[in-house]
Amino acid sequence: MKRGSSSLWGARFGMDVNSLNDNRTSATTVTSYRPPDPYSKRVGEGEKLALVIPALHEARNLYYLLPRVCSILRESGAAWEMIVVDDHSRDGTEEIVGAMARREPRIRLMVRHGESGLSGAILHGWRHTDATILGAMDADGQHPPEILTELIACALNGCDLAIASRYAKGGRCGWNPLRRLASMVAITAARPLQSDRLRARDPLSGFFLVRRRCVENISFQTSGFKLLLEILVRGRISAVGEVPFAFGKRRSGRSKLSMRVAWDYALLLARLFRAKYGSIRVAQQAQGD
Repeated sequence: MKRGSSSLWGARFGMDVNSLNDNRTSATTVTSYRPPDPYSKRVGEGEKLALVIPALHEARNLYYLLPRVCSILRESGAAWEMIVVDDHSRDGTEEIVGAMARREPRIRLMVRHGESGLSGAILHGWRHTDATILGAMDADGQHPPEILTELIACALNGCDLAIASRYAKGGRCGWNPLRRLASMVAITAARPLQSDRLRARDPLSGFFLVRRRCVENISFQTSGFKLLLEILVRGRISAVGEVPFAFGKRRSGRSKLSMRVAWDYALLLARLFRAKYGSIRVAQQAQGD
């Protein structure tokens, strides 16, 4: 499978070195790009954060969100870049992000054509950075940028995976009872997939940081919204930290939650259960022989 391509069952994640050299990929128009600033102040020798914000019809939200994120990242003292991956929204996203990128060279915009899916957009951004710490954050304003400070500290203090958690002690979400019930059912369905040692309270969060070495060269499902769960199950994760946060309200626009999202999640669960318990059966048969 070519890098930059996507399918229902996933694409292998790894850095696309060619895209860093000539700023082009087969599936992406790079509307604005600057190479990483070699003089950025670093926290930890050789450490760098790449925060990917996937977007589809989120221009109004990005207008308010990006300056807040930039402010937090500048204050963090870490080397960083922010990559907005837009699925060809044609709603002004390119103009808004492009204008901000001209003022802040660490902002990049990548526009995908003929592809869709939040997980796929995140993976696409990750493949086009050389950062050692990879992050994901929603564009709709429901993830408070201020939590990034704690997530970065968590990652730099030994956690392979730092999760902004709605269900850790101190976290909360303002959903109606039905939406909260649906969320808890989805989390409960995934519980058998997690190991007891690394069990996360919010394995379906869309706001997290992970070390590149833990996910590189693993094929992840590009459709759907629940990349974190697959990272927890299949990534090379040794330590998980959760930072509680209050899940906010969407600033504008409509939620992307749909029956298609639920179907993609069901397919992901089926794939992960088959991989986990199929391998257990194979091991048991081998022991029996």
